Amino acid sequence: MSGGLVLKLGPKERVLVNGAVIENGDRRTRLSIKTPNANILRLRDAIHPEEVNTPVRRVCYVAQLVLSGDSTPAEARPQLLRGIEQLSQALTDPDSRAQLAAATDAVLQDQYYQVLKALRGLLPREERLLTGLRDQ
Repeated sequence: MSGGLVLKLGPKERVLVNGAVIENGDRRTRLSIKTPNANILRLRDAIHPEEVNTPVRRVCYVAQLVLSGDSTPAEARPQLLRGIEQLSQALTDPDSRAQLAAATDAVLQDQYYQVLKALRGLLPREERLLTGLRDQ
């Protein structure tokens, strides 16, 4: 990350940084993460194993495992690239393609926070698509 990552944390919000859970105090805080390739995961954004029930969530979860230290980039990279390729066959609109391209680029640069960020942008679209399928 060229300029670093800026985290804005609410009171008592927790974040996982390189495997350590850090809890904010009683006030809002803004943190600038200057270390490149630091593994960071907002715990409020974490997908729990029982919530891994859609294609996008599955791929997000693989990226999350790298950020939490439960998987290595070498283990996750092929799974992520394969999962993104599969998603690109179903999500063909220009916005989804742009998100998937950003996720692919981030995987190739070992920027797993950016992978997760790009993929999470697809969750609302996936939800609309799945809701539409259930309603038919």
